[in-house]
Amino acid sequence: MKGKEWGTKALELFGKYKYVLLVALVGVLLLVWPAGNDKAGLADGTVLALPDDDLFQVEVLEEKLEKALSQVEGAGEVTVVLTLRESPRQVIAQDGSATERDSQITRETSTVLVPKGNSTQETVKLQEVGPTYQGALVVAQGAGDPQVRLALNEAVSALTGLGTDKISICKGK
Repeated sequence: MKGKEWGTKALELFGKYKYVLLVALVGVLLLVWPAGNDKAGLADGTVLALPDDDLFQVEVLEEKLEKALSQVEGAGEVTVVLTLRESPRQVIAQDGSATERDSQITRETSTVLVPKGNSTQETVKLQEVGPTYQGALVVAQGAGDPQVRLALNEAVSALTGLGTDKISICKGK
């Protein structure tokens, strides 16, 4: 009977303090997270861990599109050129304060850093925003066929989010 009472009491305490335990667990995970090899020194001597090299490269996407679109029946050899309206970016957490003195407001902001291993710090990413495309040019050997043009146009539209009016399909040599 005593073991059963202890179990219900433990469940009750867990339900009451589950968020506190979750925050403590996240803190412990951040402390034991291994430090990265990519490091950059800041002016004050602290070392800031740089994010992994997952940067978006439009050339890589163009190559993937070329490879995929060349598999469309009748397309033949394909070349793709993409233009970006806005590059991908990361939204970084910032801490700010405002003070008012003599009817003038002074605002100060600083980037939020969290410890990551021995003497390294890492920025807190709130959001990663993907690229916004402006237009696409597709040059394909088989683009003279209306069905191939339609298939290429739909594929590029589906993969980039561009409207079909922003995609130009041209017949290649």
